[in-house]
Amino acid sequence: IEEVYEPYLIQEGLIQRTSRGRMALPRSYQHLGINFNKAINQESLFNDEI
Repeated sequence: IEEVYEPYLIQEGLIQRTSRGRMALPRSYQHLGINFNKAINQESLFNDEI
C-alpha cells in the first residue's frame, strides 16, 4: 500500500506524512463530501470539568 497508493494520495494532496503518522488533508474531506473540522478527534489538553 505504501509503495503504490500512498505516493499517489500524497501527490494529489489528499494525505500527508507526519511524525504522528498519516493525516487526511482538507482536500480529502472535500472529495468525500465531509465537512473538515480541524479539531475533530483531538482531545483537549486540560479537562474542562471542574
